[in-house]
Amino acid sequence: MAMVPVKGVHVVKSNGRTYVYAWRGGPRLQAQLGTPEFFQELAEITAKTTAPDSRKILGLVADYRGSDDWKRLAEKSRKNWQPFLDSICDTFGSTSIAAFDRPLVRVAIRQWRDRYKNTPRQADMALQALSRVLSFGVAEGRLQANACTGIPRLYKSNRAEIIWLPEDIQALSEHASKEVMWAVRVASLTGLRKSDLLKLSWSHVQPYSIERRTGKSNHQKTAVIPLYRELRELLAEIPKRATTILTNTDGHPWKSGFDASFRPAKLKAGIDHHFHDLRGTAATRMYMAGLTVREIAEMFTWSEDQVERLIKVYVKKDEILLDRIRRIDELEARTKL
Repeated sequence: MAMVPVKGVHVVKSNGRTYVYAWRGGPRLQAQLGTPEFFQELAEITAKTTAPDSRKILGLVADYRGSDDWKRLAEKSRKNWQPFLDSICDTFGSTSIAAFDRPLVRVAIRQWRDRYKNTPRQADMALQALSRVLSFGVAEGRLQANACTGIPRLYKSNRAEIIWLPEDIQALSEHASKEVMWAVRVASLTGLRKSDLLKLSWSHVQPYSIERRTGKSNHQKTAVIPLYRELRELLAEIPKRATTILTNTDGHPWKSGFDASFRPAKLKAGIDHHFHDLRGTAATRMYMAGLTVREIAEMFTWSEDQVERLIKVYVKKDEILLDRIRRIDELEARTKL
């Protein structure tokens, strides 16, 4: 169907797809552009409100959705936050922006957040989305402070002991396909996020490194992973069946279905780790091998402060102490010779 121009709507093209919004910063329309269903949906939305009031939270959210701050977010973050922005508009849309500079508004924010308290991670993501909108309002001079500051998160998890150990990976291998295990092993050696890992292509493999622009940074930063011996041997083991390094059991790139294969195998193996925890495994390996925080930061495309926090969370104190004991013992043995 040919594209039909419709006055007032905002059309965005991204990654080969077209997204249509009722207006710039407004709600997204689900029906195909130009169809009768599209005009019916547009009419229903515009009947409720023709334009957001800039003095209300609805207007602030709309401006945020049209801002560079929003566009700079990773596509996955925008997708995850969209439902919460809609919820903010439904709950606080008619509230004046000025009301969010009053201390009592924190009570309303906590009540709204607690709608999601049965899923603490979702509750924290909702609070994070609202906090980002309010920070935008502060930066624009429309708010004096971010009312979300100081409201505690609900999700609490001590990941200090949650990294994949060699015995965990071995246990998983008894229940998972070799295709899933290739992904797990590459993740444990590179620290790449799953979204980047499953799109990793053979063209990213250079003579001395794997170089991949990361989706988390909107492809503005490049992860550079040295091709050390164990990683080279693993890549040599994986057959070249597609342009991507990792493929499903049919030999095709993973477009979907990875989690459906990974999770049952993990449960059968009795492993209570997330795939994301393999980043901690990689960080631990690199740190214990003697790489500096700065070197790890360059590989992970993180700030050094982020890596410092990751090391504190993932690298177990006993492992560090044992490594230091080993090096002291080796020094003493050399001095006695």
